[in-house]
Amino acid sequence: MSGEQKIMLLTGASRGIGHATVKLFQERGWRILTVSRQPFDPACAWPAAKAAHITADLADLNGIQALADEVRSRLPNGRLHALVNNAGISPKGPEGSRMGVLDTDATAWMHVLNVNLVSTALLVRALVPELEAAQGSIVNVTSIVGSRVHPFAGVAYACSKAALATLTRELAFELGAHKIRCNAIAPGEIKTAILSPGTDELVVREVPMGRLGEPREVAETIHFLCTEASSYINGAEIHISGGQHV
Repeated sequence: MSGEQKIMLLTGASRGIGHATVKLFQERGWRILTVSRQPFDPACAWPAAKAAHITADLADLNGIQALADEVRSRLPNGRLHALVNNAGISPKGPEGSRMGVLDTDATAWMHVLNVNLVSTALLVRALVPELEAAQGSIVNVTSIVGSRVHPFAGVAYACSKAALATLTRELAFELGAHKIRCNAIAPGEIKTAILSPGTDELVVREVPMGRLGEPREVAETIHFLCTEASSYINGAEIHISGGQHV
């Protein structure tokens, strides 16, 4: 196994943190499988992207087993070394406004929870044999909004990220005996294309380091959690927020 190419499955790879994670892991010799509800875009310049892409809608919980079967069929030795659950949706109101409890109906709640939380639990459940065979690592991408009210993130998104942090602890407890580690990262304000208007003022006011985080800084932490350098870290949630969470 020492000379085996490591394989990572990443959900939510198309932009921002996901894109930076793909790039960094590829630089370090990993093979990457990506999941998106969008079909492969021929304009994508990433080498081997088409062969790595799997089209699946994480909101459709009935399709999780088929997704896992497809992943399994692409693992030459039956081993999955890392599963990074980065996919997440955060619905907005008119003109990008924050959606609170009064703005969020049952359909929106279920859509967010299925994509951000339940699909993660079911995908892990389906791929435990492959993760165990590799003594692999799971990294869940939570958020600073899981532990505090945020001016831009809506209530359903915030609740889903808080629950994902709890799921991380539960998986760490349950899967440790299977030699599978599970940790989370909680990004703060990261420089991506989906930043809300007003983020610069928020950074100046709330981030001790006084700047936005870079997607590659997040990707580096994900990589750390998927390697032997973090071999005794299990059930942790690492804040990547420049101190915003303190």
